[in-house]
Amino acid sequence: MEPLLGAKIGCLFALLALTLVCGLIPICFKWFQIEGATGHHHRVLSLLGCVSAGVFLGAGFMHMTAEALEGIESEIQKFVMPNRTESEGNFSGDAHSDHDYPYGELIISLGFFLVFLLESLALQCCPGAAGGSKLQQEECGGAHGLELHSHGPRPSPSRSPFRALILLLSLSFHSVFEGLAVGLQTTVVATVQLCVAVLAHKGLVVFGVGLRLMRTGTGSRWATFSILAFALMSPLGVALGLAVAGGDSEGGRGLAQAVLEGVAAGTFLYVTFLEILPRELAGPEAPLAKWGCVAAGFAFMALIALWA
Repeated sequence: MEPLLGAKIGCLFALLALTLVCGLIPICFKWFQIEGATGHHHRVLSLLGCVSAGVFLGAGFMHMTAEALEGIESEIQKFVMPNRTESEGNFSGDAHSDHDYPYGELIISLGFFLVFLLESLALQCCPGAAGGSKLQQEECGGAHGLELHSHGPRPSPSRSPFRALILLLSLSFHSVFEGLAVGLQTTVVATVQLCVAVLAHKGLVVFGVGLRLMRTGTGSRWATFSILAFALMSPLGVALGLAVAGGDSEGGRGLAQAVLEGVAAGTFLYVTFLEILPRELAGPEAPLAKWGCVAAGFAFMALIALWA
């Protein structure tokens, strides 16, 4: 076996093993299940959820969005520069204007609004999904009256499974592209370095996914299946990279990948800001501690971004 092929196969199994272990820890250990937790246990789980929210926030901005913007900008330049050179004499001003247009931000925003539209259509077709039970509505009403400095009612439990699915899909797209990048490397050193960078933040993110599935009331069997499916995404990307390692990005393949990464980043930001952060910050207890935990999770991902 060639050393490069062996390194890529080793990275494939490392990504699979790390994702499974970190994702299944919150599912297999009942200590992480917030239902029935009281006192200090409940507070620790709440703060741990805030740390995971910070990790998701950091992953969204420092990894997914940054990588999507870089990829889209690179691919746009490949398409714009030849045309700009040909028409430099007569339309140089227009070409410069097109080149400066924020295509990356637009694509990420389209991903955000795509999930917003899908959720709105789901609620329009099933009006009963717009809110929880009568008891839940009464609890939310009581929260408005007694908890004046809360951030509003918690997100409707009926929306949580949908948003958990969107979270998994967006992260799955990103994981496939991460694995694809590993599989396309041409040297053993570059392959190992990129794999280590991916592993550095993937463990935290997938742990947060498992914790999120438990906090949204997902059944253990479905949560385990979700983590297993998610764990296969990066190895799938590595396998695809091995299959096309001899090719190039002609024919728009690179641009299509960059666009999909941008859409995935937009959907991830939607779930982060409309599901994860509101749910963790809904209660009025220990606001400064929650801020500190969210900031710590974000700071850790920002630190990892120096090497990842």
